[in-house]
Amino acid sequence: VTGVQTCALPICLENIRHALTGRQFVLRYQPRVNMRTGKVVGAEALIRWQHPQRGLLLPAVFLPVIEDHPLAVELGEWVIDTALTQLEVWHADGLDIPVSVNVGARQLQQADFVERLRPILAAHPGVKPGDLELEVLETSALEDVAGVARVIEACREIGVLFALDDFGTGYSSLTYLKRLPVARLKIDQSFVRDMLDDPDDLAILEGVIGLASAFRRQVVAEGVETVEHGEILLQLGCDLAQGYGIAGPMPAHELPGWQAAWHPDPAWGNQPLASRDDLPMLFASAEHRAWIKAVGNYLRGERDAPPQMDHHQCQLGQWLEGEGLIRHCAQPSFAAIDTLHRQAHVLAAELCELSARGRNPQALARLGELHGLRDALLEQLRALVPKTVTSSLPFMPKIGL
Repeated sequence: VTGVQTCALPICLENIRHALTGRQFVLRYQPRVNMRTGKVVGAEALIRWQHPQRGLLLPAVFLPVIEDHPLAVELGEWVIDTALTQLEVWHADGLDIPVSVNVGARQLQQADFVERLRPILAAHPGVKPGDLELEVLETSALEDVAGVARVIEACREIGVLFALDDFGTGYSSLTYLKRLPVARLKIDQSFVRDMLDDPDDLAILEGVIGLASAFRRQVVAEGVETVEHGEILLQLGCDLAQGYGIAGPMPAHELPGWQAAWHPDPAWGNQPLASRDDLPMLFASAEHRAWIKAVGNYLRGERDAPPQMDHHQCQLGQWLEGEGLIRHCAQPSFAAIDTLHRQAHVLAAELCELSARGRNPQALARLGELHGLRDALLEQLRALVPKTVTSSLPFMPKIGL
């Protein structure tokens, strides 16, 4: 990195080297859970820098500085060793969960990666190799996919499995999925976070979960922030998740107490797996949320024109008049959905007209009414999904489940 030796940047190599020798780096652990069963199935170790002047620093502040430097390997091995040490402490306290550690591209592509990993594992005889999972970013510059595949296979032979992190963000997703023998795919949080009101992200999620099933991989969703995120993921067939809606990264000593106290939302345990026939309804629901959001953005002056107001033209309207009518017209909630949908469009048109006539404060004051109609409609839509709970994937590798 140009200029780092002179410490011209706020963070330089010498700063980081000093922090490593001075034990300023710490790990935080974010739990990973099975939302359907409520079991804590693992934790991801996340590095932080406890800077003496600047406080706790996130890895985006310092990891790019050492990305192409041998110090990245040294720091990466420190993370693995520290996580294994923590596993020993947890085992002594009766907590038995696997830990995943992120491995950078430079570290992974070291010719002696496996040889360097073996003594680190040997230094912790109380930890089974299967308790350690290594995560590699899909967006990492993996110049030698065949070589990396050999490393992953060699690690698998000694019991250490791999996950492909941030899946879906790279341009070589399918190549990696085909050629890298990883056990788990982690769906990037950007798709999960926005899936509630972005039909495209929901489609990507559905596709990735389908790919995971086809390639016999476990799938984990990152970025679960709300109960509703979890509900839709479970309907799509993804049981494993992590995110701030479950728990944020925490110091190691807090995790046993958190695990003892944590319970999944009751809605998750009873969430049915949606059939292929139900997927158009899920996409129509996401489009309706997006439409409501667009109305609010228009009223707040964040977009120039209101969205389409004709209730026949939107995706939900077309579903209600087509496939939804054929499949669900006999159910009592179907008529309620149609009524709520029409009411939402009438109210939205009224609010947009108020705004166009210069009465924007009155329109914004009634935006909560529109949100209420949305929530009632979505609740009725959920009632249409058959209440049969099934397992998400036909095959699940034995990785801490």
